[in-house]
Amino acid sequence: MAKILVIEDESRVAELLQRGLEESEHSVRIADSVSNGLNAFIRESFDIVVSDVMLPDGSGFELCRKIRERNETIPILMLTALGTTDDKLEGFDSGADDYMVKPFDFRELDARINILLKHHSTPPVEQIEYADLKINLRTKSVFRNEQPIALTPKEYNLLLFFVQNPGRVLSRTEIAEKVWDTHFDTGTNFIDVYINYLRKKIDKNFDTKLIHTKPGMGFIFSNENPY
Repeated sequence: MAKILVIEDESRVAELLQRGLEESEHSVRIADSVSNGLNAFIRESFDIVVSDVMLPDGSGFELCRKIRERNETIPILMLTALGTTDDKLEGFDSGADDYMVKPFDFRELDARINILLKHHSTPPVEQIEYADLKINLRTKSVFRNEQPIALTPKEYNLLLFFVQNPGRVLSRTEIAEKVWDTHFDTGTNFIDVYINYLRKKIDKNFDTKLIHTKPGMGFIFSNENPY
């Protein structure tokens, strides 16, 4: 069960939302304006906010921004009759996590709320471990066999991509697209250069090698010899 703040000035819609959400075993608090919604958010603790965009004393987008100033993580779902791409982009830019256009099917709304709640209730992963390699995602620090390894930002991103795809052949094209966000130029060897940089730091002084080359295909990240 979640505690939901619903900000909706149309009483009929607000009543339907409250009844439906309470039937889904949620606790619902209704506010009918930007000011009342913000006051309720400041006074009480909620798990998710569902807000209309067109409110009598202002925009739900502005309310979303004010909520984000106070809480960066609470999920926010916007409801509105404004369905253009520009309207949706403004909603996302204001800090909304999801966006539904009126009229909507309540079953879909309920499903989206549950997805947002599940996503935000999952604690973020702070550390990835593979064999004797550890990566702290919060501090972006790397250790191998408890020894700190200093990496440049690109080396770190390359290593992270490898660790997130162990045991799989990664082509130069895929690495270029996912790590460098660019198309791979077969006339250059920058991928190989950075992989060599990374190898010298995480493999050279250790018995177990993690980065392996598959000739003509790409690279494999594994603590076992893949051949």
